Amino acid sequence: MTQIGNGNPRYGVTLPSGAEVRLAWAAVTHTGLRREVNEDSFVAQPPIFAVADGMGGHAAGDFASAAVVTRLAEHGGRVSIGTAEIDDALERAVADMGRGKGVTDEGSGTTVTGIALSEVSGEPAWIVFNIGDSRVYRVVGGVLEQLTVDHSVVQELVDAGQITREEADTHPHSNVITRAVGFHEPPLPDYRAIAIEPGMRLLVCSDGLTKELTPYGIRHFLLSNPKAERAARALVDAALGNGGRDNVTVVVVDVIAVQGPQSEASES
Repeated sequence: MTQIGNGNPRYGVTLPSGAEVRLAWAAVTHTGLRREVNEDSFVAQPPIFAVADGMGGHAAGDFASAAVVTRLAEHGGRVSIGTAEIDDALERAVADMGRGKGVTDEGSGTTVTGIALSEVSGEPAWIVFNIGDSRVYRVVGGVLEQLTVDHSVVQELVDAGQITREEADTHPHSNVITRAVGFHEPPLPDYRAIAIEPGMRLLVCSDGLTKELTPYGIRHFLLSNPKAERAARALVDAALGNGGRDNVTVVVVDVIAVQGPQSEASES
């Protein structure tokens, strides 16, 4: 387990266009109640917030997730980054895994998902990215939306109409993913850009959370805890209370305010 960065109740950044964004965030991770080792890692350090869920056995999975967040964290302290920087970090992480201790003949790997501060056409934006079945959610106006699509066998079955979303949660292949960072394969993240809006809340999490909480439960804890730190801890506590079968990691990011170069501040 590697943790890079920590919570911040109020952080401001001025993007290249002159737009100002104020954020608050918190990150919490737990080994869970049935695992001996926490193979999750996270980085919560602007402009990047990401969670990696390692696979391949204790040493290998831990090393893989650490490699990914360590490379992503090299961009920490910058004002913003784009897809090219994320691609480069993931490619470097795969090379690191190949040189790492604890790697089996089959290799090591990890899922990764996250958000990065950026600009699209001169407007503040989040770059949402993922490989595997760790997820990013957004809450705006009380509505919870999953922003990432799992790279998993059950997601493919859902997309094909062979099973329902509810059946996917209990399917015997629910842990089988179809894409990862590592295992001697080039990383292929999906990307999505979304506008940064005041009052929006984003959740970046490993599947240790989504195995234990339904979307309704996730929405409840995100809406009932105004502060990012309390929301993050409430989510992890709820996952543990529902069984805690896996490592669980959450990063909650709040957009407090957005101010354009020549406009009044808009604050939640």
